[in-house]
Amino acid sequence: MPLEDCLLTAMQNNRRRPASRYAVAMAEAQHRQALAGYWPQIGVKGGYQRMDEAPNFIFPASQMYVPPQTINVPAGTALITVPAQLVNPAAPPGATVQLPVATPEQNINVAAQQFPIPAQDIKLMDPDNFFASLNAVWLLYDGGMRKGYREQARGLVEMMKQEARRTDLEIADSVKRLYYGSVLALQLHQVGQDTLARMEATLNLTETMYKEGGGKVKKTDFLDNKVMVESLRSMVALLEKNELMAQAALANTMGLPWNSSVKPADKEMPYAPFVDRLDGLVSTAYQFNPDWGKVEAGLRAAEGAVRTVKSDFYPRLAVTGELHKWWNDYNAGISTDRNKEGWTAGFGVEIPLFSGFLTKNKVAETRARVAKIKEEQFLLKEGLGLQIKDTFLGLSAAEKSYQATLDAMKASTENRDLNTRAYQNELVETEKVIRAQLMEALMSAQHYKARYDHIALQSQLNLLVGTEVLKKIEGK
Repeated sequence: MPLEDCLLTAMQNNRRRPASRYAVAMAEAQHRQALAGYWPQIGVKGGYQRMDEAPNFIFPASQMYVPPQTINVPAGTALITVPAQLVNPAAPPGATVQLPVATPEQNINVAAQQFPIPAQDIKLMDPDNFFASLNAVWLLYDGGMRKGYREQARGLVEMMKQEARRTDLEIADSVKRLYYGSVLALQLHQVGQDTLARMEATLNLTETMYKEGGGKVKKTDFLDNKVMVESLRSMVALLEKNELMAQAALANTMGLPWNSSVKPADKEMPYAPFVDRLDGLVSTAYQFNPDWGKVEAGLRAAEGAVRTVKSDFYPRLAVTGELHKWWNDYNAGISTDRNKEGWTAGFGVEIPLFSGFLTKNKVAETRARVAKIKEEQFLLKEGLGLQIKDTFLGLSAAEKSYQATLDAMKASTENRDLNTRAYQNELVETEKVIRAQLMEALMSAQHYKARYDHIALQSQLNLLVGTEVLKKIEGK
């Protein structure tokens, strides 16, 4: 697989990426929770209640006192009913007539007296009750509490986004280093195989020259060459194992199963001189480095915490309201139509007076936390610049090492070729041929390692600056 496909696969399959995305989703949900405080809080309640007995009210026994008084009855006429036979004997039995009777004016004296009133058991309602209510509370003024919570939640969202960016950058850095590490392992394995093949050819030549008895090549030369060949053979086996493990590590970083391997499509590591300036890299890092963005977001969240705590100095004002409905089969006591349904509305205010200096010290704590984050931001600024400078200087040294090891590799190749041809004509010692072949392998390995170091430092610099996968992140 080419590098771009490896990066794309890692962004799709690496499990660290979904975890960081869920952290962002959690922070965004908390931000929406903070925004919920600006809306009225409305709720509905309902239920059924069965009591073991109908509730009652006992009106206690008492005495009603009536003071003495005189009742004046004026003169008048009253109708009385008498049997009709008193007026007319011939009237049928049982008949009655009404006769007017004049009553004189009179005064009736009534003495003081007390009337006893017995205790009364009054039923209030039936034991079965159904009820429902709709209530609402709307906070009008809170002294900045909701705004502070909103700023904290927004800062947390930005912090999690920066953490997700760091995860993407780290994944890209790991894939790139392991990809070219696999290329390096492949090249070193190839160098080992080529050197082993040349050493075996030299060993065969040494054996032939020794057995033919040319005189200059001795058995000790053959045995020295034999020891070196077998030692090199074991080293090649180790290089092969390193190549396979590098491919497995690349597959693991890409999120593939443990038994998968990814072989890089490139056979050589590219080299391009680094041309950016140090001051430009540092200024870019202050814009895109996820750690720097995370600290700035944390500072905004801490300032929101200061606003939230300071709101405890101020009063809170809210509007409240309720609609209620009550169902009860009894129509007396308190179970009347007036009591069974209705509504309420009002204003509520809460004014803090004294809390034992609790709020004052909370404000002092949050302000100290803001000052602490600002100092840490200053330390991060200096440390980030120093890290970038160290990597930048490492790149300069790697470029110089690249050119030096390239020249050394070319010279060692030419030296090995000359010594091999001279050895065939018995012009040089066996030890010198072996040394020339090993030196060529060593210089080639150093050159390939210098190339890898240059690529790894560039990847590390991109991780520090925060721009390696910026396009990929924005595209998603």
